[in-house]
Amino acid sequence: MKKTLFTIISLLLCITNATAQTALEEITADPGRSGGVYYAYQAPTATQTPQPKGYKAFYISHYGRHGSRYMLSDEDYRRPLNALRMANEMNALTDKGRDVLRRMEEVWLEAEYHGDELAPLGKRQHRGIAERMYAAYPHLFNGGGRITARSTTSMRVALSMVAFCERLKELNPKVNLDWETSRANMSYLNSHTKRYDDLKRNPQGWTKDHNRFCARGIDASRFTSALISDTAFYRKARIFPNMLMNQLFDVAIDLQDMETTVDLFDIFTPDELYQCWLNGNSWFYHCDADSPYNQGTALESCVPLLQNIIDGADAAVRGEGDAVTLRFGHDGNIIPLASIMRLKNCDSNESDLFKVDQQWRNYYVSPMAANIQMIMYRSKKSDDIIVKFLHNEVETTIPVATDIAPYYHWNDVRAFLLSQVSKHAPKE
Repeated sequence: MKKTLFTIISLLLCITNATAQTALEEITADPGRSGGVYYAYQAPTATQTPQPKGYKAFYISHYGRHGSRYMLSDEDYRRPLNALRMANEMNALTDKGRDVLRRMEEVWLEAEYHGDELAPLGKRQHRGIAERMYAAYPHLFNGGGRITARSTTSMRVALSMVAFCERLKELNPKVNLDWETSRANMSYLNSHTKRYDDLKRNPQGWTKDHNRFCARGIDASRFTSALISDTAFYRKARIFPNMLMNQLFDVAIDLQDMETTVDLFDIFTPDELYQCWLNGNSWFYHCDADSPYNQGTALESCVPLLQNIIDGADAAVRGEGDAVTLRFGHDGNIIPLASIMRLKNCDSNESDLFKVDQQWRNYYVSPMAANIQMIMYRSKKSDDIIVKFLHNEVETTIPVATDIAPYYHWNDVRAFLLSQVSKHAPKE
């Protein structure tokens, strides 16, 4: 029987792998995915599996990344804009280049003074997630149970939390909600060990391998010749063709997070978008996922957060905790959390720099407003407790045996999560 089951599973995996799209195919189908961690959140369309008969949800444990934001600095928009302005003054722009300059000027009207800030779309994303959570489990927000919300001290994260909580309050003004933004919670919401920080700053550490991968080079000749008619511009402007291409790529991928209707994806070929995305995917994989190049520092940094999740669940099981625990942070937290929990397609440990994108894609793991939810259910007839996991509001799996998939028995999940805490405990 076991052998037959194993054979069936193996065949299913082969079929899945055979029909799975490559990253290039996915980006070609949806250029927004080339944004990686800038990919605007997509509301779920899949229906969820009904809970087993005789069980009722009693606790939600949540961690969410801030919603869509502008780029980290106004300079990220200003640099390519000024380069195009200079090229225009030198009469070095093609007709296409002048059209791109016009679009960049329009983008700047919105982007100026907004660097590093939460975009209006980011607020709407969190309001939507809150609304869907409330609709699925209204009894947890009836005012009887406590809802706690904690965010990192980043303004864009705090405002994401406020947007989420505001929508809950609109849906039920009686909801018992306590929210807080404080440095007191940073030790688990946004924790990084000294080993992590030291390795990230070390030019001979994983960044060296990432830079080696990026050094493969991207052919920018087609791209830049479409915009710039006089190559003497690059010398006078002190900018390389690849630099201009990458700067405009950064703007292009962020437009999906802004209010503007301007689009710049049309100035790139699908392969150019894919090649530019590869560099960002490599960075976030080696920095925050289970990459062998970061020597386990990303996952060990996430141990306090995972322990907080376990502790919160234990308190809820005892009837002493929250009805809902909401936590808000960054991509640098949710990426290692998804990895240490070993959510499906989030826990690759690939050492071949040129194969990472076959197993791990940042636009899947941590788009803007990414979230992980653990829903806990109690049996009405016994003391059995079961859980299921949502990644970006879609049911997902962890490597724990279960006879009620996609649900798991809490005792099995708890043992697995504690084993992950022990396995990845900080070495300093």
